[in-house]
Amino acid sequence: MTRLLSTWISGALFCFILLASGAALAMGLDPAFNEPARGPQQAKGVVVWSHGRSINSEDSQSPTPVYLKTLRDDGWDVLRFNRLARVDSLGESTKQLIDHIADLRHRGYKRVILAGQSFGAFLSLMAADASSEVDGVIATAPAAFGSFDDFYDSWRLNATRLYPLLQQVRKARVMMFYFHGDDFDPGGRGDRSRAILAGRGLGYAVVDQPSYLTGHWASSTGLFLRRFGNCIRDFADDDRLNGEMQCTPRWGTHPSAELKLPPELTDPKGAKQRIADAGATGGSVGPAETGKPLGDVHDSWYGFYPNGREVVLAIESTHGDDVNAVYAIGPSIDGQSAAAWTRRAGHGAEDGFVFEQSGKSTLRFRTRPDGGLTATWISPDGKTSMTAHLRHVDPQTLVRPDGVHASNSTPITTATADGDSDQTEN
Repeated sequence: MTRLLSTWISGALFCFILLASGAALAMGLDPAFNEPARGPQQAKGVVVWSHGRSINSEDSQSPTPVYLKTLRDDGWDVLRFNRLARVDSLGESTKQLIDHIADLRHRGYKRVILAGQSFGAFLSLMAADASSEVDGVIATAPAAFGSFDDFYDSWRLNATRLYPLLQQVRKARVMMFYFHGDDFDPGGRGDRSRAILAGRGLGYAVVDQPSYLTGHWASSTGLFLRRFGNCIRDFADDDRLNGEMQCTPRWGTHPSAELKLPPELTDPKGAKQRIADAGATGGSVGPAETGKPLGDVHDSWYGFYPNGREVVLAIESTHGDDVNAVYAIGPSIDGQSAAAWTRRAGHGAEDGFVFEQSGKSTLRFRTRPDGGLTATWISPDGKTSMTAHLRHVDPQTLVRPDGVHASNSTPITTATADGDSDQTEN
């Protein structure tokens, strides 16, 4: 298998020689997002992202990871280094990347950060080994020698060829991400990488097996942006970083202030008092008239979908097989969908409960041995679905003591008291 891999790499190099003119057009820098670049004089610097390399697909057409929007919004210009698979090799693509770095410096960019996924992570580190004009590298799931299933004889090189790259980085600070369940990862790379970088005297960060993120492509998700976007931003900005930066995101540990919940859950005592006052003055009684409970939550669960939207399910009442609950979902990462909540009426199932209603999404929850739930959201048309793992949380987590959320001292947003929030849950 190793011989086959060597033949494949040699063939790619041969193709590069034969298709030199085509390669020149195929290997270039393109805008990562639609917004115009700030330019060398206005931008903090430039980030160049390198995609992976697949044998059976064209990764130059792959979407730019959403976490890079954090750097764009922070004032960096963000470009992507596109290569066609048939001419993409570690050696030649690294040379092209180094040439682009030199050109960006010549154009006046004060700082250059290289970011890369998989094969692109290897390219970024190789360029940082060869050039002193690279200020930082952000490498996610580095791999250039195949997966366990497809290239068993060579996949260990994803570790043994990686360590020398870390030992030879000239001056760039280095940030590494390794994910659980990555079929390209031979294992043990986090500790070894941390030991190598600690001995180099460079700024570094190693995030190894972060919670909730699994698989080779974990860095492309909205969840990765939510958990590590701010840490990546701080790493890119910190020119004086010396030693290790610790990335310990708090997002996802408790319901955040971005969630909207009805006041009966976030401030049950206040809601009861308001209803009592309304009744005494002849005003509208609201939820109490319909028999809706006021903050009497029997059970609640919290989690998030892979797209980075938070989820809360709070059971308010049960009667036989009938279940009434509040379902809340956080805002989308692109800001196009706001946080929303709705009351849903459902029924118990053999291994959980289901909420189905015409014109609304279907919600299915299955119990797990650890007391959590596996949540499945299905769009009203049935064409789209998402799955999340929710963990059981104390209902008091949802309550605001003195108007302040216990987990992060930030008020939870209180939504309208009567019925659903104005935003549709989608």
